[in-house]
Amino acid sequence: MINYFTLVCFVFLIFAPIAEARIYLDINAPTFVQIPIVLTKWKSVGRTPSSLSDKIYEILANDLTLSGFFKVIDIPQLPPPLREKEGVSNERSLQEWVSSGGEILLSGETLLESDGLNFKLKFHLFDLVEQKHIVGKQYEGPLPALRSAVHRIADEVILQITGEKGVHNTKIAYSVLQGSGKEIFIADFDGANIRPLTRNQSINLSPAWSPDGKKIAFTSYLKRNTDLYLIDVDGKNLQRFLSYPGLNASPSWSPDGKQIALMLGMQGKSDIFLVDANGGNPRRLTKGHGNEASPTWSSDGEWIAFVSDRSGSPQIYVMARDGSKVRRLTFEGSYNTNPSWSPKGDRIAFCGRAEGRFHIFTIGSDGSGLRRMTPNSGNNENPCWSPDGRYIAFSSTRTGASKIFIMNANGFNQRSLTSSKGGESGPAWSRRLE
Repeated sequence: MINYFTLVCFVFLIFAPIAEARIYLDINAPTFVQIPIVLTKWKSVGRTPSSLSDKIYEILANDLTLSGFFKVIDIPQLPPPLREKEGVSNERSLQEWVSSGGEILLSGETLLESDGLNFKLKFHLFDLVEQKHIVGKQYEGPLPALRSAVHRIADEVILQITGEKGVHNTKIAYSVLQGSGKEIFIADFDGANIRPLTRNQSINLSPAWSPDGKKIAFTSYLKRNTDLYLIDVDGKNLQRFLSYPGLNASPSWSPDGKQIALMLGMQGKSDIFLVDANGGNPRRLTKGHGNEASPTWSSDGEWIAFVSDRSGSPQIYVMARDGSKVRRLTFEGSYNTNPSWSPKGDRIAFCGRAEGRFHIFTIGSDGSGLRRMTPNSGNNENPCWSPDGRYIAFSSTRTGASKIFIMNANGFNQRSLTSSKGGESGPAWSRRLE
């Protein structure tokens, strides 16, 4: 398996000073309206095959659409060619694009080097409303890194328009039904490059990315006990991390990567424990007669949300990282599980039962503003946030067998991640891997 992030060597050439973003957008604002962006067919330079430029266009159009920020306007080619000199476009050429209905124009070109193994991509972003050039850059690298380079272009477009980079170069790990077992798989944000991480023919669940994106912790029955394992993201260096008698499950890395919160069943019931990143120094955080599960960290590393049935039914609770200051967060519904704390720190997503089905909800970290995010179709479970807090991934049976879905953090734009037959669950979103 090729490691894109060690092979790629991009060169960033800025053709014009980066303009101050014309507008700053919140994709989850109630009044948000998608920006119409004109995406021209990518130009092939020299002997570059048109099929390569078509592939770039397809990836880019899909990225911009999935982001939720843009309505892509498909234009075959530029009416007169845009000519940039030192990053400044011909104003007359830009004016002729106004009739396209777009507010932003993105154009670019592809050069396949003579060795057929390396590429160069150049793109320019224009503001059609203010009739000016926003930014231009060039990326280059080996062909296996092409998709990653196109994702970087999409991220740059989002940065220029919103003030914050996108998450197109992130990945999602999840569990997939394989025969009588379950294996951990990894996919790109757009559902491409799906590959198995484990191949042990056991039951592997609850993947959790390390903050540096180099390892994944997960629960496995490989040795006939629910033990905690670590594996590199290239599928190498599998090691059993924790193997106390009983449950070793639901790992959650602290934001600084120094500790892991998890569920242990060492004393006849399940409790939340904290261990060092090397597996040592276990400390029990929860006490009492209830069963506790599914810890998730706040972005500042000071708080942990978790599930407890101490009140008689599973509910979401919050405590300080040392186990003190415990408070109940959810009071509506009789079955609330799978909390996931937003990177922005203001909301917690969780799975709750309502109207006979499981749904994704979000609630303020102070217990206010409960919102149901999913329609009354199938069961929706295991929410997790994107690293920028703009999106939520989750599993859903709305189309039959369980699949991984993505939605905006306000519940809009729900779509499936993959086109597989299903059997997918427990998504975990990486941080930005660059």
